[in-house]
Amino acid sequence: MTDLTRYRNIGIFAHVDAGKTTTTERILKLTGKIHKIGEVHDGAATTDFMEQEQERGITIQSAATSCTWDDHRLNIIDTPGHVDFTIEVYRSLKVLDGGVGVFCGSGGVEPQSETNWRYANESEVARIIFVNKLDRIGADFYRVIAQVKDILAATPLVLTLPIGVEDEFVGVVDVLTREAFVWDDSNTPEAFEVKPVPEDMVDKVEEYREILIETVIEQDDDLMESYLEGEEPSIEDIKRCIRKGTIALDFFPTLCGSAFKNKGVQNVLNAVIDYLPNPTEVKPQPEIDLEGNETGKTVIVDADAPLRALAFKIMDDRYGALTFTRIYSGSLKKGDNVLNTFTGKTERIGRIVEMHADSRLELDSAQAGDIIALLGMKNTKTGHTLCDPNNPATLEPMVFPDPVISMAVSPKDKAGAEKMGIALSKMVQEDPSFYVVTDEESGETIMKGMGELHLDIKVDILRRTHGVDVAVGRPQVAYRETITKLVDDTYTHKKQTGGAGQFAKIDYTIEPGEVGSGYEFESKVSGGNVPREYWAAVEKAFGQSMAEGTLAGFPLLDVKVTLTDGSYHPVDSSAIAYELAARAAYRQSIPKAAPQLLEPVMKVDVFTPDDHVGDVIGDLNRRRGMIKSQEAGATGVRVKADCPLAEMFGYIGDLRTMTSGRGQFSMEFSHYSPCPANVAEEVITEVREAKKASA
Repeated sequence: MTDLTRYRNIGIFAHVDAGKTTTTERILKLTGKIHKIGEVHDGAATTDFMEQEQERGITIQSAATSCTWDDHRLNIIDTPGHVDFTIEVYRSLKVLDGGVGVFCGSGGVEPQSETNWRYANESEVARIIFVNKLDRIGADFYRVIAQVKDILAATPLVLTLPIGVEDEFVGVVDVLTREAFVWDDSNTPEAFEVKPVPEDMVDKVEEYREILIETVIEQDDDLMESYLEGEEPSIEDIKRCIRKGTIALDFFPTLCGSAFKNKGVQNVLNAVIDYLPNPTEVKPQPEIDLEGNETGKTVIVDADAPLRALAFKIMDDRYGALTFTRIYSGSLKKGDNVLNTFTGKTERIGRIVEMHADSRLELDSAQAGDIIALLGMKNTKTGHTLCDPNNPATLEPMVFPDPVISMAVSPKDKAGAEKMGIALSKMVQEDPSFYVVTDEESGETIMKGMGELHLDIKVDILRRTHGVDVAVGRPQVAYRETITKLVDDTYTHKKQTGGAGQFAKIDYTIEPGEVGSGYEFESKVSGGNVPREYWAAVEKAFGQSMAEGTLAGFPLLDVKVTLTDGSYHPVDSSAIAYELAARAAYRQSIPKAAPQLLEPVMKVDVFTPDDHVGDVIGDLNRRRGMIKSQEAGATGVRVKADCPLAEMFGYIGDLRTMTSGRGQFSMEFSHYSPCPANVAEEVITEVREAKKASA
């Protein structure tokens, strides 16, 4: 069995363009996993293997790879930085034991860094910080350290200091060992010398060393007592305390360098080994029952325990669907049968592979602590638990945010319709933040996602990867109608032809119902004026008529119809006659009942930095939003409001502009509310003109 203390499951996350993928590339080169470095800007990075990633120079989906450093196995996930693909970071953090937060030396703590940091806090993932790009103009290590404290409300534990800045950046000083690592100009990662600390940095190194020791000895009372008595702890004791505090999230070891110039990456790898937890040191995963309640049991990371594994990502490639899986306990072999607790069905493990970006290595087995991909899993989706059929248990599933933007998509020809359906179903399986629904009213296929770039990439994948030529447009807001006045009315349906005629007379009341009541029907007819067998025909006809309002043809909500009286003919009356009478009565009476247009109102939750709260609230007010609450947090303010959906199109772009890209929001349907007269008039006119044009 593999020694789990020599495993490190880590993720690399940061704001877009802070250098995550470049850092991953340097790690792979240093560990001997690759022999030639590929650059992001050339579209040649190992972990950016999608066409769209290579063209745009951004990471779109998380990529997994493995390597070895100092006799330790590293499973690494390189995650995207763009806000639209935050879901990839979230689901990666869910299965990782530790993380490396990369910050740009000149950009500092940028918007997406905050979001990722928040996710990592929620997932309780231990992290180290790497301040990258110190060779860039405007880079300032000490400013970034201050931002980590102020913006992230975190405690950085500085382990290395930069020697020189911008184009004079040549290396780093290890604060703990008081050694300077200086690289030559060859840009080779191994081309460095260990030298004494430069004279002009001695005082600064001592100052930061004192802060480091005073911070970490709080992890050990005996060491603290000795230190207060004037005895300095050994380097081994300090490292032990750093590890303990890092795993407890008390502070975050902070290093610096330039991944692109191959400076300082070895120190990061050493810190990963020294300070980030192995699978046995993280908080155990709780087991839950089928209702989602915790059972009180936890998963013990042990290869001999019953199997517990979480599928955290589905990826479709040329060989079929790959199910990325983190094994928490037990082991897996090719040909094993495993139980999926979500579906209640067993599935056979076809093949087990270790991923290196888009290439793979076949394995016969895998065990607790491993992150692998499985082939041949037909019914397993993101967030499903795979376990021992004889010892079932469920792990806490993943909860994904709802999409915030949608667009209509349609194939340009009939031949593309089936291809589009198959392609969309594969894309939905791969990405839990991507939804596809069919609008029942318009028949349009609506794609929903986390942002405009997210949907733009999906359309690009449809066109290029799946060969479906599609037209895209904006979906319409789903308005509704209701009435505001009670109407007492009567209607007689009489039709005489050569033989038997048709006769039905109904007296009725139409009135506004309770909010959310839908359509209600009641009969108060007495004395058999309308025979009981015809009441159902009247109820059905009114109910079906509600599907189309008289203002603009939108469905009618919250209406109560009461049948009060009427009359019938022993020969000419029939169910069909009463149905026709009710349909005509609906068209006659609804316009008299002061119909009103209703619009969908969304529950909006906006996260903004403190200095942009006024702008965000002002903008929501302009969008006819009703502010419900404000909650201050460590890194910003959450503003909750109710806003009409019609005013929220394009909001994500406006919010990012207002907050310098740092704002985030989520949105879900709340209720229907009356439209202001001017908005209603505009919508009704638009609908009527569209109907005229199509006629």
